[in-house]
Amino acid sequence: MTRLVAVRAGLVRGGIEFRHTMTSVGELLGWLWLPLVALAVMFALRDTPVPGTTFSLGAQAVPGVLAMNSVFSGLVGLAVALTMDREDGTLLRAKATPNGMVGYLVGAVTAKAALVVATLLLMLVPAAFVYDGIELDRPGAWLTLAWVLALGLAALLPIGAVLGATVANSRSLGLVMFAFLGLSAVSGVFYPITALPGWLQLVGQVFPLYWLGLGLRSAVLPDALAVVEIGGSWRPVETVVVLGLWALGGALLAPGLLRRTAARESGSAVAARREQVAQRPAA
Repeated sequence: MTRLVAVRAGLVRGGIEFRHTMTSVGELLGWLWLPLVALAVMFALRDTPVPGTTFSLGAQAVPGVLAMNSVFSGLVGLAVALTMDREDGTLLRAKATPNGMVGYLVGAVTAKAALVVATLLLMLVPAAFVYDGIELDRPGAWLTLAWVLALGLAALLPIGAVLGATVANSRSLGLVMFAFLGLSAVSGVFYPITALPGWLQLVGQVFPLYWLGLGLRSAVLPDALAVVEIGGSWRPVETVVVLGLWALGGALLAPGLLRRTAARESGSAVAARREQVAQRPAA
């Protein structure tokens, strides 16, 4: 019963945090600026065709940009939140409350999952009017979008939790951001992955970003465009398998790391981190 109360409290907390983000123009733009810049670049390429087709390269890249945004606002966002909460003592306070870690994690995951869904819709719906070829009214589009996004979040958020539990401080997450920006280049976000060398295609297919982007493309792009994908198919079965494996691995790994991180939290550790932050030179 106590755990159920903690889960409910976490859902309430997540809802409050999500509403705060959505009603703060500055914070919302902080999450949207990167995908908006990418969409603007793709708009400039709207008259450039995907090789071997007459379809717009800009429109073809839209789902990949949305997948990149899911990584940015979901995975990286959760990692940033956990790392900052370790630094300011929020995690320590949650640890000191009965089932407080349960409520804390439910709240953090709820807020970031809701943010991913909201920002995706905020960009996808207008993009359907701006980019020719985005087909939100095709049969099954929204159903495919829903299961791909749900499975993608299940794969991405545990990775964010692992990073939040293991990265030393919030500054170190800058390197993580650069790593994911590099990964987007080999994941078919801005250009069909089939245009890359074979070994880079293999690298891209290891990570969930490629599969999330592929699933989103299958949801909102014409089926004829699957010809530029690996194997000339949207590969829904492979998408479920790879994202499912990442979700399973994260679900097995993240809770143990988070428990270990919470167990190491103490007042002296928080005070030491605050002192380190205070000693950092001003930007």
